[in-house]
Amino acid sequence: MTAVINPTGAAPVDPVGPEKSVARVRRGLTNPVSSGLALVIGVVWTIPTVGLLVQSFRSKSAQDSKGWWHFSGLTLDNYRVVTTGLHGDSSKSVLPFLVNSLAIVIPAAVIPIVVAALASYALVWIDFRGRDWIYVGIFALQVVPLQVAVVPLLRFVVSGAHLGSVTVIPKLGLAGTVGAVWLAHACFALPLAVFLMHNFMSEIPRDLLEAARIDGASHGQIFRQIMLPLLRPALAAFGIFQFLWVWNDLFVGLVMSGGNADISPITVKIAGLVGSTAGQGGEVVPAAAFVSIIIPVLVFMALQRYFVRGLLAGSVKG
Repeated sequence: MTAVINPTGAAPVDPVGPEKSVARVRRGLTNPVSSGLALVIGVVWTIPTVGLLVQSFRSKSAQDSKGWWHFSGLTLDNYRVVTTGLHGDSSKSVLPFLVNSLAIVIPAAVIPIVVAALASYALVWIDFRGRDWIYVGIFALQVVPLQVAVVPLLRFVVSGAHLGSVTVIPKLGLAGTVGAVWLAHACFALPLAVFLMHNFMSEIPRDLLEAARIDGASHGQIFRQIMLPLLRPALAAFGIFQFLWVWNDLFVGLVMSGGNADISPITVKIAGLVGSTAGQGGEVVPAAAFVSIIIPVLVFMALQRYFVRGLLAGSVKG
């Protein structure tokens, strides 16, 4: 074992120690027992999803009479109902709401990414008074429950901001529009996005940016030509997280849309199917659920390698 002598006279540093610890943890997680336990957990976790998938292909009478493992009464009628409608009744179709979710989720993912990247760059690389307190304030916003903040945000969208009798910010004109849903999701995502990107940017060597400044690059050029390429894995990882969070959201979509079917996401429609017509039509809910997860699964599979790289970004130095 080799040791490095600290020139200041401190105790020798063993560079192999951390590597041995990592190797020991890796061996513990990859032994047959751990692999078998992970496989069992994965199978148990998947059973409810498999049951829901089988139920989505079964008729109402089959769903009510026997468990899903009997594979009886298989039919495609449930998927016909939630897509094109059956016998001319398209009231249970989820396709319009699928389009609504796409119209919501893409801007709701892009807006916080752009704002957080710019804000994080300013907080890390631009010296100005109070930037540390601003970062602490943004970080502290993560502890504010979404359910507590959504009602004040809704009032802000509807009537603007007032300080006594003085109107600080006039009405935005977003009430009852998809813009209100975008604003809500962007606001709730910004604290975490700024926190993650701030930590990632702070790991980038300062010498790299100082060299660019010496060459005459402005902050805009540094951000576009240096920071964005380095941030790509982190941006992709947070984008996938935000996409999935917004797509699966029910509370914000329900409150901010005000029940307007023209802008309600697919989760609101599925929730309506669960409690509609006194329990009639509940057999189509599993099919509607699987229709709703097609796009998130495709997005995750297409961007999986960026997702993994983003999770590992900054975890290894040197």
